[in-house]
Amino acid sequence: MWRTAANAFRPSSCTSPPTLPRTISQYKSLVTLLRPQIIDKRNMKLSLSTVTFLALAGSANAFSPAVRYAGARSLSAAALFGVSTQQAGETATESFRLQFKNDEGVISPWHDIPLKGEKGYNMVVEIPKMTKAKMEIATKEESNPIAQDVKKGKLRDYHGPIFWNYGCLPQTWEDPNEEHPELKVFGDNDPIDVVEIGSKSLAMGSVTEVKPLGVLAMIDDGELDWKVLAVAVDDPLAEEYNDIDDVPKAIQDGIREWFRWYKTPDDKPLNGFGFDEKYLNAAESEKVIQETHEAWKKLKAGETEAGKLWIN
Repeated sequence: MWRTAANAFRPSSCTSPPTLPRTISQYKSLVTLLRPQIIDKRNMKLSLSTVTFLALAGSANAFSPAVRYAGARSLSAAALFGVSTQQAGETATESFRLQFKNDEGVISPWHDIPLKGEKGYNMVVEIPKMTKAKMEIATKEESNPIAQDVKKGKLRDYHGPIFWNYGCLPQTWEDPNEEHPELKVFGDNDPIDVVEIGSKSLAMGSVTEVKPLGVLAMIDDGELDWKVLAVAVDDPLAEEYNDIDDVPKAIQDGIREWFRWYKTPDDKPLNGFGFDEKYLNAAESEKVIQETHEAWKKLKAGETEAGKLWIN
C-alpha cells in the first residue's frame, strides 16, 4: 500500500510542479499512512512502512526549485514592499542565510514586514511544500535572516517532505512568559506558524498574502505552538474555503497527524493538541493572531523581557 501512496505524492521532476496530494482519496491515503502501527510502544516510534513512505515520497529542493513553481501572487518581497532577498553563505550549509534588504540596508522579516497586506495577512514563507530542509527565521540573530535549523551540530531536515507551504506571520510572537488560561501552557517564543494549503509551491523568502481558515493548538514539548491553517488569497481554493468547515476533513486530519508524528523518528514523543484536538474556526484564528500581535508589540516596545531575541 505504501508504495502506491508514495508514488502518488512523489514530485514528477525539477522542471515541473510536484505531484501533490490534491484529491480527497490521496489525502485519506496520507492520513492512513500517518496513523501507523506502533512497533515500539514504549518509545512511540513510527512504523517502518511509514518512515519508508516519507523517505520515498521525495522532495523538491528548498533552496531553488520552489521558485520555479511560485504563482503570480507568491511574489518576492521586492514586489510587495520594495524589499529584496539576498543569499549569504553556501546553500545547504550552516553558513547559509537569506537576508532581507531595502534601499536603506538589511531589514528584519519578523519586525519590519507588516502583519497585514491589502487582502490578507502577510505570510513569510520559510519552507516550500515538498521540501525537507528545516528553514526558519533566526529570531536570535541580527536582522533575523532565514537559516537552516541546527541541532547537535547538524543541519536539521524533516525525515520526509512537508506537504504544505510553511512559514510564519511577521510582527507576531508567542510569549513564553504568558500562560494560556485554558491550556495552561506557555508560548514557544517564536512568531506564529502558518500552514498554507494552496495548490502552488511558494518560494522560500517570498511574502504571500493568506486568508486564515482555522488554527490548531499544538503542544510541543510542553509549549504552545499555534498552527494557523490558511490559503493564499489568490489561490483557486480561496474561493471555496472561507472557514475551517470548508476544508475537507481529510486535509485537516492529514495536517494534524503530520505534526503529531514528525519528530518520532528522532525518538521524540508524539506532539499533542489542545481543545480536544479540534481546529478553532476562522474567527477564533483571527483572535489568536491578534493576541500574538499584541504580544509582539509589547516585546518590541520593551515592555516584555526579550532574552536572547533580536528585536532592534
